[in-house]
Amino acid sequence: MPRPIPNRRMPRHYPMLHHRAHGAEARPVRISDLVLALLAVALLGGLALAAAFTLAAGTTAP
Repeated sequence: MPRPIPNRRMPRHYPMLHHRAHGAEARPVRISDLVLALLAVALLGGLALAAAFTLAAGTTAP
C-alpha cells in the first residue's frame, strides 16, 4: 500500500492578522491626553507662524 501524501498547507497571498489576547483590551482615551495633543498642535502651529512671519519680515526689510 503506498504512503499517503502529506497534507501541506498552501501559501496564503495575504498577511495573517495577529489577534490580540482576549484579556488585552484597548484603554479609553483620557481627556488629559487630548488636551496635551491639542496644546502640542497649537504650539507647533504657533512656531510655524512665527517662522513664516520672520522669513517674510526679513525679505521685505531694507
